[in-house]
Parts: sequence; structure tokens; C-alpha cells
Amino acid sequence: MTAPTAHAATRSSAELIRAEDTALAHNYHPLPVVVARAEGVWVSDVEGRRYLDMLAGYSALNFGHRHPALIEAAHRQLDQLTLTSRAFHNDRLAGFAEGLAELTGLDMTLPMNTGAEAVESAVKVARKWAYEVKGVARDRATIVVAADNFHGRTTTIVGFSTDEVAREGFGPFAPGFRVVPYNDLPALEAAVDETTAAVLIEPIQGEAGVVIPDDGYLAGVRDLTRRANALFIADEIQSGLGRTGTTLAVEHERVLPDVLLLGKALGGGIVPVSAVVARREVLGVLGPGQHGSTFGGNPLAAAVGSAVLDLLRTGEYQRRAAELGEVLDAGLAALAGRGVVGHRSRGLWAGVDIDPAIGTGREISERLMAEGVLVKDTHGSTIRLAPPLTITREELTWALARLAAVLSA
Repeated sequence: MTAPTAHAATRSSAELIRAEDTALAHNYHPLPVVVARAEGVWVSDVEGRRYLDMLAGYSALNFGHRHPALIEAAHRQLDQLTLTSRAFHNDRLAGFAEGLAELTGLDMTLPMNTGAEAVESAVKVARKWAYEVKGVARDRATIVVAADNFHGRTTTIVGFSTDEVAREGFGPFAPGFRVVPYNDLPALEAAVDETTAAVLIEPIQGEAGVVIPDDGYLAGVRDLTRRANALFIADEIQSGLGRTGTTLAVEHERVLPDVLLLGKALGGGIVPVSAVVARREVLGVLGPGQHGSTFGGNPLAAAVGSAVLDLLRTGEYQRRAAELGEVLDAGLAALAGRGVVGHRSRGLWAGVDIDPAIGTGREISERLMAEGVLVKDTHGSTIRLAPPLTITREELTWALARLAAVLSA
């Protein structure tokens, strides 16, 4: 019998795509490219064609593919210890949690694996905090969220999504959530009452098309939640860890939430790592047996996560995102009226609205792929750009030139 790796090596991209179509659930609609190798900001397909990665795994690859320091940390840990479960202590977890506290200015960490797990964990913690600390009547706690949010696709989360594609066919949904328009402080204030455990928002809405709120919105959320004795939970799973030119997107308004949700880039593009980081009073409500994860806080994840924190401590990647973000913003502004009808950017993250007469977001993504650039569409004719923070000015300028060529064609 042929070994799977040898068999895969003999199949073309088209053959592998057809095989996936038969063997995998159709919960994704990937671009028709089969990546086989990657280094830095470049990936290669099965046939050896090279592409500039302008998506970076939805920000999971903020430090590029196979960053040497992160690969070294993973290899070193693989030679020592990979998993204990939380049934035992391990020698890497304390340092990782201490590093997260230092990075965020908060106190305690609940380590998990995926972003959706972090959000689910925060929902549980917020409710328990509401009952034990705030004094909300049992089973009456509410959480206020924003329309057009994206926090994951578990049943709880899609229950408070406004994306009908994510919701349809998956009910009944958990009660206890109130949805208000994003970037609307009066609507938020009207929804908050004595039952409110938390306000859960993205500082920048990624899946919605990199939607950036007005200046003062995050500060307003912080002020409102403080006055209402409710938790401010900031989902920084995509926006955090250098992406917007600061370590956290909330830093643009000098805001410190009660709870931060981190993920994606925290695993360095190597392992899934997420975390709920919060004030001691908040995470302190959890007791043994009330929440957990077999892989959450495993030694390999903690080692890689700690190496990610080491990279962020230098400030290099935050500076790069801020400086090259100006290049990205200027390049997109120059395309206004030349196929681009609007764009929003902060740091190395942008949502670009394409003239629908030119093509859908999917069609533009496929045309860019043919030009050697990988991006991903979102709603309608919007595409998202989120290159690794290791990209050079020349590579970024080249990608923008490819976009200009696709739009003019």
C-alpha cells in the first residue's frame, strides 16, 4: 500500500482538490490553490508556483510562515515534553501565563486552544461572575454583543450572530444575548441594564470587512461598562498581537478591558493557542471541575506562545505594522475610483470594497491568485488584506501593483 505522503506527492493540485471535495465536509470554499511549502511571506503550491500570502491565516501567521525563533522553540519543546493535560503541572505554563499578564496589564490567564473556545469560555466566566460578584439573579444574566460580529461558529456563538448563513439550520439557540448595532453607543447604553454581565465586542470587526469604529467608541464602551458594573470583553483574536500597529487594538484608545480574548497569532502559526486573560476578580470565580480543556495550556503550546511573547516584547513587529500600514493605506487610497470604491485600514489590516461592476470579492481573489497574490473575500465585493508583519515594503508594493493590474484588466 502506498504511503499517504508518497501518494500525495504524485497528485496534482486539481486531483487533490477533487479528492478533498469527496472526502471532506463542505464547510469551506477555499481558493483553488493547494499549498505544499511556505517560508516567510511566500507559499508554493504542489506544482511549485509561488504566491505572496496576503492573508496570513486570518492573522494566525502574523510572524510569517515558519519563523525561525518559533520553529526553534517548537523543536526544542518537542524533544522534551508535548502534553500532560491539566491533570498535572508542567514546567512551561507558569511562564506563559506570567508573560500574558505582563503583555496585557491584566492578572490571570485561562489557556485554551481555539478562538471560539476562548469566546465560549469568556461567556461562561462572565455569567458566573455576574451571579457570584455582581449579584444578578440566577440564570438571568445577559451579554450584549454587536451586529455583524464574528466570534466563531459554535452553537452558542452563531446564536447571537447576525449572519444568516452561519445561523440557518443550527437552532435552537441559547438565550441571554442582546444584539445592538456596532459603533452605536446610545444603542448599547439602551441595551445595558442590571442583568448585564458583559459587553462583548471586537475592537475592529474583521469578518465584517475590517470595520473600524469611530474614535471614542471603545472608550465609551469602557466608561459605560464601568458605570453599569458590567465586564468589557474585547475579542482581540484577529486584531491583537501587533496586527494594527500596536500590541492590542484597544491601545489605540488607551483602553484596558476587564477581559481580553487572544488566539490565532498566539500560536505562531504552529499550534492552536488561545487565552482568556482577565482581572483576578473575574477569572477567580472558576473552581476545579467547572471548566477545562485536555490540550489547553499544554507544554508545546505554552513554549510556542512564550516565544511569540518574546517577539512582541521587542516592539519590532508593532512598528513594522504601523509603518508599512501607511504604505498599505496610501496604496489603496491611490486606487480609489480605479476599481476601489472604499477601504478601511489600520496597521497591516485592510478591508477593500471593489466596484461590483468589476467583480465579486471571490472573483477578484481568484484573479489575484493568478497574479501570484493570495487574499480572501468576505461579504459581497469586499476583500481582506492581512499580510504577515514580516512583509517588506517592496513585497507590499508589489502586491498593491498586482491589485491595480487586476482592477485595470
